[in-house]
Amino acid sequence: MDNKYAIGVDVGGTTTKFGIVNSKGVIISQSRIPSGEHEFVEDFIQELYNKLMPMVEAVGGKKNIKGIGMGAPNGNIYSGTIEYAPNLKWKGIIPMTDIITQKFSLPSKLTNDANAAAVGEMLYGCAKNMKHFITITLGTGVGSGIVIDGKIVVGHDGFAGELGHTIIRPGGRLHKGTGMKGSLESYASATGVRETAIELITMYPQKETLLRNYSIHELTSQIVYECAMKGDAIANEIFEFTGQILGESLANFVMFSSPEAIVLFGGLTKAGNLLLHPTRKHMEANLLPIFKNKVKIIFSELKESDAAILGASALIW
Repeated sequence: MDNKYAIGVDVGGTTTKFGIVNSKGVIISQSRIPSGEHEFVEDFIQELYNKLMPMVEAVGGKKNIKGIGMGAPNGNIYSGTIEYAPNLKWKGIIPMTDIITQKFSLPSKLTNDANAAAVGEMLYGCAKNMKHFITITLGTGVGSGIVIDGKIVVGHDGFAGELGHTIIRPGGRLHKGTGMKGSLESYASATGVRETAIELITMYPQKETLLRNYSIHELTSQIVYECAMKGDAIANEIFEFTGQILGESLANFVMFSSPEAIVLFGGLTKAGNLLLHPTRKHMEANLLPIFKNKVKIIFSELKESDAAILGASALIW
């Protein structure tokens, strides 16, 4: 039978993950490439092609592929374009589905990367039986997918649900990609955790911390996590502050759509309870009584790369 498989591609701010998926939602094979090493999107697509085609041949060639679904920052499901994505190297409006279709000679569809992750959770993950939930992706940036009545909210222009760019601290930290000040992404992303670490180290020059063993260029959210697990006071304060910002934001989102659950997804969730406990505490503290103790905050049960790959591939079926 032809068209046994679909390709799912997740374009992240740092890494692009992709895989061959069968009609039952099983990822047959997957791989990844860096997202930011190519000045021109065409060169990026060429590297993707070089890595994907051996995987395609391994399942019998293009005759067995129904199409390519892609999730990307600022991906427009209506036009198939990536538009002014702050975390990607390629600026302006990128006609991604046109380029992909021409390169691979396969049908292609595009949506926002966090929307793809939400679809993956809804079809195959911890939100499988939910009709009302929000997925928050905590990676290089902060993305979101809002599901109401079992449908992804995309708005009239395809860009609804950019919760990561909502302003949670007016006049606060500068987001270098957008020029906005005080957005959630500036604080609750892996990049934001690093910025908070730099700020606190500078703010408390006399305070001992394991974080001083690293140069500013070496600091990452992973290093902050490792130091926090060793009991480092400043590293723990970083996660407490990050959880406060995220929790306050989630309270706003809950009062907007009253979801059954908020699914946290992405690299920053590896911090586990270091992030979850302050997030839940500050969310509940900022909710009206009618919303309190109703909304679960849960980590994705899918492998980090799987939800977005599965969701992107589901665009094709």
